[in-house]
Amino acid sequence: MNPKQIELIMAPPEPHFVGDGFRVHTFIPSSYRVDMHRTNPFIMMDYNSKHYFAPTDTPRGVGVHPHRGFETVTIAYKGKVAHHDSSGGGGVIAEGDVQWMTAASGVLHKEYHEESFSKEGGEFQMVQLWVNLPAKYKMSAPKYQAIANENMKRAVLPGSGESYVELIAGEFDGLIGPAQTFTPLHMSNSKLKRGDSVGYQFPASNSTCLVVVEGNVTVNEESVRQDHFCLFERKGEYFKIQAESDAVVLVLSGEPIAEPIAAHGPFVMNSREEIVQAFNDFNQGKFGTLAD
Repeated sequence: MNPKQIELIMAPPEPHFVGDGFRVHTFIPSSYRVDMHRTNPFIMMDYNSKHYFAPTDTPRGVGVHPHRGFETVTIAYKGKVAHHDSSGGGGVIAEGDVQWMTAASGVLHKEYHEESFSKEGGEFQMVQLWVNLPAKYKMSAPKYQAIANENMKRAVLPGSGESYVELIAGEFDGLIGPAQTFTPLHMSNSKLKRGDSVGYQFPASNSTCLVVVEGNVTVNEESVRQDHFCLFERKGEYFKIQAESDAVVLVLSGEPIAEPIAAHGPFVMNSREEIVQAFNDFNQGKFGTLAD
């Protein structure tokens, strides 16, 4: 079993706001040699590091916007988000939960801080990922998977007995995560007590990366600090994470989709012609309706 070496460690880029409710660092794509092709099927990652929002009676967030050709995955670490879309989906993503939206052929979507969280204010921390879809599924029907924290599989790790892997998608230690995916991929949170460790094994050819959401860790003997992103080479299969302090680490690995990527704004397709069609369909109201 060959070690999977680190290709780069990225400090959080300068934050920017998406709408007025999400203060994010964009790790994928970025100027650090990380583009949609390099991390495919993970084609976008916005990381909302821990940020305090003051109380307000007007929920902050992002108004109505379209998506086509991929899936959005929102992982809530702190705070709550309410969301709705033009296909009738919606709900609240509470702390620890995951909302997995397959935009596919197209939806209008909006997301705001949940009302009670807005009124009380507090720390807010989220990850939003875009997961690419193969061409044959890009125009399939939209759907939702609301994954409550209590329904995630947990693998207790050796050591203190208090550390575990919280599995969202894919496999770990014989367990299968609740999320249904279109291509083989893994998504989990390693929740580690200081001094404990976890080993991961993935195919060498996978796109594999992690984000340290809380604490500081050592990955293959190299220190990776809180809010930093780590990308692995497409070589080797195994790596180890050890907690220097109590830590939470989001781990992602997926089989690349060997197809062209054509991306513009909220649409990710396989050709420029399909992007033009997406804009035409959106402008003609074919994504449905959704009040702001």
